[in-house]
Amino acid sequence: MPQRIVAGNWKMHGSRQFLAGFLASLTGDVLAKAGCEVLLFPPATLLPLLSAQAPDLGIGLGIQTVHPESQGAFTGEIAAEMAADVGATWTLVGHSERRQIFGESDADVALRALAARRAGLRTMLCVGESLAERQRGDAEAVVTRQLDAVLEALGDDLATGGIAYEPVWAIGTGETASPEMAQAMHAMIRGVLRRRSERLAEMPILYGGSVKPANAAALFAEVDIDGALVGGASLDPAAFLAIIRAMETHGNP
Repeated sequence: MPQRIVAGNWKMHGSRQFLAGFLASLTGDVLAKAGCEVLLFPPATLLPLLSAQAPDLGIGLGIQTVHPESQGAFTGEIAAEMAADVGATWTLVGHSERRQIFGESDADVALRALAARRAGLRTMLCVGESLAERQRGDAEAVVTRQLDAVLEALGDDLATGGIAYEPVWAIGTGETASPEMAQAMHAMIRGVLRRRSERLAEMPILYGGSVKPANAAALFAEVDIDGALVGGASLDPAAFLAIIRAMETHGNP
């Protein structure tokens, strides 16, 4: 059975003051009873502070992106080994903002996934289609292409991580795929993985696209939705805890 995961991607938000308040607001009992892995992907500046406190709360940590190389003259970049050195055990790769704003191609995403494996980080591979691609009927083809690029690089090693399906048109827009729409794409993704191996088919597949307390329970009740990659709502500890509670009470068995 796939591991269930609720992850928060803080993007370019947060400070030491914010972090202190956030951690003070978390309820350890809720995290302990959640029956799922809880992850945070904070800005890299907060990783060292979080790594000293998060383990006691049972929270795993990741970095939002890594450079393909382990070192070199790449001003402003962070190697996967550097992230691991300050406490990260996961990394996002292929987030839609990295693909769209920073121009990362499928090949670039695959190189970052290889860097994560080299450093011993677990990979959360983000895939998803734009509104135009969905309207053209290309959503499944786009997501399959994004998956195949990393599967060709990592093979079964990808199974140590997870996949986050994030329809680009539902990120930060207030829009969300209906549970039925999300389930259909998750089932398609699981089928792509199963054709490769049963080990890959057991990977957790998360939904990411304006997940909130109001829609989390309905999403988690779907058979192939194993959790959520939460954006804005993960910055609100009450909302984030409510989403974790929804996984506890409504997550598929």
